[in-house]
Formats: sequence, structure tokens, C-alpha cells
Amino acid sequence: MEIYLAPLEGITGNIYRTNLHKHFGGVDKFFTPFISPAKDGALGTKAYRDVLPENNVGQYLVPQILTDSAEGFLTMCKRLSADFGYIEFNLNLGCPSGTVMSKGRGAAFLARPDELDKFLDEIFKSDFKISVKTRIGKTDPDEFYRILEIYNKYPLEELIIHPRTGKDKYGNVPNRTMYRYAEENTKHKLCYNGDIFSYYDMCEFTKKFPHTKCIMAGRGVISNPALPSIIKGGEMPENDKILAFYKDVFNEYEQILYGSTNLLHKMKELVLYMSKNFDDCPKTVKRIKKAKSTAEFNAAVTELFTACGPMRY
Repeated sequence: MEIYLAPLEGITGNIYRTNLHKHFGGVDKFFTPFISPAKDGALGTKAYRDVLPENNVGQYLVPQILTDSAEGFLTMCKRLSADFGYIEFNLNLGCPSGTVMSKGRGAAFLARPDELDKFLDEIFKSDFKISVKTRIGKTDPDEFYRILEIYNKYPLEELIIHPRTGKDKYGNVPNRTMYRYAEENTKHKLCYNGDIFSYYDMCEFTKKFPHTKCIMAGRGVISNPALPSIIKGGEMPENDKILAFYKDVFNEYEQILYGSTNLLHKMKELVLYMSKNFDDCPKTVKRIKKAKSTAEFNAAVTELFTACGPMRY
């Protein structure tokens, strides 16, 4: 089973990815949080730092691009290829953010199938390897019948399917009936994405879809960074190893983020994901949420990992 790390804006940047790879392994392919192309292909400071090869040693990293402009997509691919050597890129057709969808990008692009067809026709005239991460429609799962017909016209490197609509965001449940339709009718290598939060979830999925040999996990890995290695046969590590991972991520962000407020905001988001895999620690989690200093925060995080029992997996 191949395992990909889903990109989560604000969390799975190069610091997180590098430490995940160093401490736990198990991920076969990483994707950058989406890059929205500027007209000249220029990269902002954060995106530049995120794609630098020296910041991603040992990873197979694929830049993910979010746009509804074929020219913008290709301009960004050419820039990333010429400056950093990337040859594979991922098109984001799955982001359900209201801000993104209001601009007609991400999952909203799926509601304009004729334009999407023209877009793909343009970008596949290039020599780049291009994969697609998609939802099954903007508002209605039935949109996917036409969308899959379009995908089947082009030489996608692979098709990563999160079987929810953009309207669903992360609510409802993944529409695995539609994923089954894709499995039976696609011409492409498929990768499944959606609600793989534990080893148990993975086992249940593979029983129902034994022909799928690739999964992408995001929130499940953020909650338990050892999940990819566990899925591949490893054991659940002791809490002190996961705490060491957290400390490395914290220390590296502390070096590049200005002020404790920004650091706490970023690290609270990560730790609160992880806290979901602990039982019976509401007071500790409350202290993590309310911490106003890094010292107070780190003391509460240490308590989470030393006094709240082993993480579930």
C-alpha cells in the first residue's frame, strides 16, 4: 500500500514534513500545501521556503497548484521545474474553502466541466507529469459522471479522489459508492482520500476496496503522525517518541516565526489535532487551548504526553 500525506494549509509545510519523515517514515509521497500562481510565476517567501530541495531532503515531494488558469498553471510548473528541478505537479480540484470556491477554483471548478476540459487539454500539451486531486463535484455527486469522463480523456499521472462534494466540506461521510464507480470506470491509477483516521479505518477500507493500492491521509496523520508507519506494519511508538517529534517541530518553527502569538497559533492547531487521540484528558486539553505563553503551553503539552495514557491508533 502506498501512503501519501494530504496537504493541509498551515500545517504540512516543510518543517512538519521533514520531521514526520525523520521520526516516523511511512509516507511514500508528499504534497505541498497549494500554491496559487502569480502572473509572472513568482513565489512568496513561504512557498519558496516550502519547495526548496534542501528543505525536503529524502522526500518525494509534489508541488500542488491551485488555479483555473491553464496559463498560470503552466507558468508555475515551468518556474518550479527550471529553478528547483520538479517534474511532477498536482492540480488541486478539491479545496472546499469558501474563499477558494468563491473565485471558481478548487472544487468550484468542477461545476464548469466544459472549461475544465479545455483547461486540461492545454496543460496536458506539456511534458510535465500531472496528477489531479479531486472532489466528486461542487454541490452534487452526480456531477462526477461527467467529470470522470473528462479525466479519462487525458494522461493523468494518477487520480486522487476525495469522494465528497465541495459543498460537503468535511461533513457527511465519503461517498464510497461514487468511489466504487470511479474504480470500475477510470483509466487511471487511483488513490483514495477521505476519513482514514486509524489503523482500523484502513483495515475496513481495504476489505471493501482490495484493488486500491494507494491512500492519501491528512487529518488522520496530523492526529497520529505514526499512522503511515503503523499501516505499513510498524508498532505504535511510545508517547515520548511522539513528544520528541513535537519538540523538533516547535523548535524549528520558533526559529522562523515572529513572536509567540504566531508560534502558539500554529502549534495549538497541530497539538489539538493530536489531542483527539488521547482519552480522558479534558483539563489538560483545556490548558493547551487557554495557554498564553510558550512556557505554559509546552508544560501542558508535556503533561498530555506523559500523564494522559498512550495515544490511540
